[in-house]
Amino acid sequence: MHAPVLVLKDSLKRESGSKVQHANIQASKAVADIIRTTLGPRSMLKMLLDASGGIVVTNDGNAILRELDLAHPAAKSMIELSRTQDEEVGDGTTSVIILAGEMLRVAEAFLDKSYHPTVICRAYNKALEDAIAVLDRIAMPVDVNDSATMLGLVKSCIGTKFTSQFGDLIADLAIDATTTVGVDLGQGLREVDIKKYIKVEKIPGGQLEDSRVLKGVMFNKDVVAPGKMRRKIVNPRIILLDCPLEYKKGENQTNAELVREEDWEVLLRMEEEYIKNLCDQIVMFKPDLVITEKGLSDLACHYLCKHGVSAIRRLRKTDNNRIAKACGAVIVNRPDELQESDVGTRAGLFEVKKIGDEFFAFIVDCKEPKACTVLLRGASKDLLNEVERNLQDAMSVARNIIKNPKLLPGGGATELTVSAALKQKSSSIEGIEKWPYEAAAIAFEAIPRTLAQNCGVNVIRTMTALQGKHANGENAWIGIDGNTGVITDMKECKIWDAYNVKAQTFKTAIEAASMLLRIDDIVSGIKKKQAPGAGAPSKPTVETEADADSEQILPD
Repeated sequence: MHAPVLVLKDSLKRESGSKVQHANIQASKAVADIIRTTLGPRSMLKMLLDASGGIVVTNDGNAILRELDLAHPAAKSMIELSRTQDEEVGDGTTSVIILAGEMLRVAEAFLDKSYHPTVICRAYNKALEDAIAVLDRIAMPVDVNDSATMLGLVKSCIGTKFTSQFGDLIADLAIDATTTVGVDLGQGLREVDIKKYIKVEKIPGGQLEDSRVLKGVMFNKDVVAPGKMRRKIVNPRIILLDCPLEYKKGENQTNAELVREEDWEVLLRMEEEYIKNLCDQIVMFKPDLVITEKGLSDLACHYLCKHGVSAIRRLRKTDNNRIAKACGAVIVNRPDELQESDVGTRAGLFEVKKIGDEFFAFIVDCKEPKACTVLLRGASKDLLNEVERNLQDAMSVARNIIKNPKLLPGGGATELTVSAALKQKSSSIEGIEKWPYEAAAIAFEAIPRTLAQNCGVNVIRTMTALQGKHANGENAWIGIDGNTGVITDMKECKIWDAYNVKAQTFKTAIEAASMLLRIDDIVSGIKKKQAPGAGAPSKPTVETEADADSEQILPD
């Protein structure tokens, strides 16, 4: 008998073999069970308390998982899933987790029978290809310009969310915003940049019904000299700058030694003239409104007032870009390079309004704005945050449809069709892969089953009835009406899903399940390597104002 050989250090823990796979499957199932109840229109809300005592009340799969702090590595990778889904298509975050959890659950039986994980993965990938083929077959094209269809689509996406009780409100906002910002790239392609050009401003107070999409932009600023500058301008000419309208200071401390007293006056006069020149160059173009991202000195403010020009200073870069898109101006870096074409003239109205305690500047009634602001009003911060999350989802769906105008039935009908088609196909698959392939087909039924559970109808009866309807691959549009749990035709109920949301859901879920199945070893307790001679880590250095990035210190 040889003495045991130590390969791994004592501090490392190693688990391997089927034990790891079972642990991973358990963890993923646990994550899926957390959000299972948030699928569908009759979904429950989750209330999460964060460390600082704030609350998040939501049923958005991604928002819930983002807040959770998990210990198990497999569970963490499940959370990544819903995040990628949210970034990629913006909807279907809950379905992705449920589907992945289900895929892993059906794989467990095969692992117990000592199937090799790669066999299961191979079968899953085959199932995925066939599932996408089925989606292509039953997808139906949609006319993007038909607002009623679009409204139905976006509504069915938000139907599962908290704001569905407000009727068409959020759906209208989302469609308005996305169609405003859409840019034609030619060749029938449309680009919709939600992140950059649609700003959601949440202002507590008022009612949700007061929310609207502005044909232009608003931002939380007032003019520099409220008494002297006009606060309401019709058809303003707007100049956008990103340079300071004040005397250039030296980069760091500059010492100037003056011998004669007159030199001091000369210096001051030079400063004044410099600013006067700057303002003259701007005033030549007869603007009504000058907006700069940097500072604006008192003197410049005085000159601009004299010429009846309103000014706004220290605006965020992102807001400035939005204004440029909305009113057709070009952001200029140096006043001496101004041209007539840089002046924005497409805005219909500039005005400053007081909402609550704050002043907001509105640049609205633009002709064909390519950027917009969605103004949300509501009773409380929590409510507004939830509405904003729903609005983001709705805008993503609208964007998806504009990009790829194809529809699939919602209400679990797609999954059932895919499941039925895969079951039929499984009989023609040879060898050992047949069983996992069939199991994958059954796993797709998790979505309609969960929908039925959340409605509180008899799950087994509903599922058998649905499977009967779908058995021979027809009636692709029969699914569950999520509100009542009745089996109906999705076309009549207008319960639809966007094609690329569904396709992405299936791909993400199956690929993730395959990845987790392939893990057969977990080594934990690995320490970060230190460079030799590093010794104890040095004390953290404290940044002073001089070191800090100039961006960080500037107040917003």
